[in-house]
Amino acid sequence: MTIKKIMAALVVLALWQWASNNVAHASQVRMKAEPGQSVLETGKSGRVYLRIDLEGIPIAREEDRTPVNVALVLDRSGSMRGRKLAQAKDAAIMALNRLGASDFISVVAYDHNVDVPVAAMRATRLGRIEDRISSLRADGRTALYAGTRQGIREVRKFLDDGRVNRVILLSDGLANVGPRTPDELGALGRRAAEESISITTIGLGLGYNEDLMSKLAYNSDGNHAFVERPGDLVKVFNDEFGDVLSVVAQDVIIDIKCEIGFKPVRVLGRTADIKGDRIKLRLNQLYGAQKKYVVIELERDANSARSRSPLANVDVSYRSMKSQKRERITAQPMISYSAKKSEVTASVNKAVMTDVATQVANEANEKAVSLRDAGKVDDARKLLEKNAAYLKQKAGEYESDALNTLGKKNSDDAKSLTGQAWRKARKAMRARQYKSKVQQAY
Repeated sequence: MTIKKIMAALVVLALWQWASNNVAHASQVRMKAEPGQSVLETGKSGRVYLRIDLEGIPIAREEDRTPVNVALVLDRSGSMRGRKLAQAKDAAIMALNRLGASDFISVVAYDHNVDVPVAAMRATRLGRIEDRISSLRADGRTALYAGTRQGIREVRKFLDDGRVNRVILLSDGLANVGPRTPDELGALGRRAAEESISITTIGLGLGYNEDLMSKLAYNSDGNHAFVERPGDLVKVFNDEFGDVLSVVAQDVIIDIKCEIGFKPVRVLGRTADIKGDRIKLRLNQLYGAQKKYVVIELERDANSARSRSPLANVDVSYRSMKSQKRERITAQPMISYSAKKSEVTASVNKAVMTDVATQVANEANEKAVSLRDAGKVDDARKLLEKNAAYLKQKAGEYESDALNTLGKKNSDDAKSLTGQAWRKARKAMRARQYKSKVQQAY
């Protein structure tokens, strides 16, 4: 064999080994584990980032999708009178027509009381269900907690690991009957997640509590949407059912063990359990043809390995909705070391670092909201302007149009901190922050 052929074979082998270490997939999920830079400067301490990408394999045929078990929880309080409730009913009826005989549906309506116009049942006899939805009338106050709790109860009637179990909550106003704080609703969301029930929250108009609604969704790993105009409800419901009907994996557990010389600091944007050299976190579900990522910040010891070595061992397990079995995929991202700064700089993964910058900026955006809530308007404005400058810099550094767009939004936010503009801007900011954290598709 010639030297040229040997070298070509070695290159192919090296590429195959890299792919084996960094990319893996099972029947329903593809996973990639990549560091923010693949070469570290020899003998230097500092921060290192690791991104875990999870991608659901698209569902090929409609008949292959997982059956769903959905409760629609609709606000019918007095503030929903007129076009709001009319559009909400239209959106709910549209969503019904995407379901089939293997699916389950229930409808809960709440004002200061809670009724169940449609108790959990198979999604047949749709005409009867549509009639029940069409008959809803708006009146009274807002028992949001009780309505959500009843939605969970309806889902429980047909709770099954082989189904997608989801509550979809719509509200346009403040919870003013029963438990009403973000912490109380957040606790309800956590309990639902323990049963593999996720809660999507849709806030309509400018009168709802976005902190409460987003926390309820976040703690159960559902979606959250801000809908300013009633006419947009049909689209949002359609997008939401697009997610519900495309779930390919549930109970996704990500377990990361850092190698010697690397210490986990935090997970950006997500709640995780960090103990010693291990990081563990859970996602309720993963959708087909959608990507989710987790960014880990690590502290590197100056005395860490000085040759090519593993950064961490990544283990992802999940329940496949196709096989109804627990499946597992692993990856072992590698790190090299060099005394040449040019090699270190050239190894930066711009796509990974774009996501790092997105999450760092998102945290700053959240802090700006807290400052504004505390009455520190000037401090909030300065932080948003600083954030915009940071994003512009990183956009150039990582050649990212997305960071440029995000920077412009932060500049706009800095101009919307007073008067009626703030009321709308706060909801839009909370929705954007939420979507950034969880990589929501819509």
